[in-house]
Amino acid sequence: MVSLIEEQGQKAQRETRGETSFFTRLKSSKLLTTLFRDPRHFQITALSTLVMMGTFYYAFGLQLWHVLACVGSTVGTQFVGDKITGRKFDARSPMISALSLTLLLRTGSIWLSLAAGIIAIGSKYAVRWRGKHIFNPANVALVILALLFDSAWVSPGQWGAAPWLAIALFGLGGIVTKKASRWDVSLAFLASYAALIFGRAVWLGDPFAIPVHQMQSGALLIFAFFMISDPKTTPNARVGRILYAALVATIGFTIQFAFYKSAGVIIALVLTAPLVPFFDYFFPASRYYWPNQTPPRVTPDLKPKGVSHDTVQA
Repeated sequence: MVSLIEEQGQKAQRETRGETSFFTRLKSSKLLTTLFRDPRHFQITALSTLVMMGTFYYAFGLQLWHVLACVGSTVGTQFVGDKITGRKFDARSPMISALSLTLLLRTGSIWLSLAAGIIAIGSKYAVRWRGKHIFNPANVALVILALLFDSAWVSPGQWGAAPWLAIALFGLGGIVTKKASRWDVSLAFLASYAALIFGRAVWLGDPFAIPVHQMQSGALLIFAFFMISDPKTTPNARVGRILYAALVATIGFTIQFAFYKSAGVIIALVLTAPLVPFFDYFFPASRYYWPNQTPPRVTPDLKPKGVSHDTVQA
């Protein structure tokens, strides 16, 4: 009788352990599904990897205060903005902006590093059209600070043009843009830019080794896969995105080679951003939403009623 009770007790313990193990595996699988479903997790991982590479391999001399100031000001501004608008705070999108600023902005002033994050996230709340913010946050902050202050500049040449880096960026960027359904804008931009610089080489009689080297630029590929591909600030329709990417490439090429500005494509993105609502008007399509957002029951993005706050977290 005692042995029977003991056997039943042991059996119950095994069943309990089995159920616990099952629920643990179930929670783990749900966590992995959530992580892989949101493209922002891939982008944060990729950008963090680039920051680590820049710090320890390329020896950019990234100061800890610069990193902390960019991250603190972007996340802090997002927190304040979400409190004011009544939104649930989400640190993922400001982290992407912070890492982008860390990679491209160079300054010797902690105040400008702090200002960069405030301008970047503040632009999402201040400059909007029909519930959609106009400018890529990190992009507009880079351009404003570089134009207003001599002690702030964009440093695209720091990444060099190593073939292995180009392959790595293509791999990382391809994963990120595929998850965000924006691979088309990255490829359209690179194809347009390549056509222009190879055409220039033919016109000038330069060897093709020169445009090949230019296309391997780390800064150019970071821009193509991690800045212009922002799903919240690009046109909604694929045809609109392709045309927009070609326009950015053309203007950026002109600024770089006609006005001798190495950050031509970064400036071009700011100049063309106000045209995105026109692309959305002429090529209507559904707006992009992050996986944790619930889209309204309106399919075309022609004439939305009221102001949607879905893009606040972008």
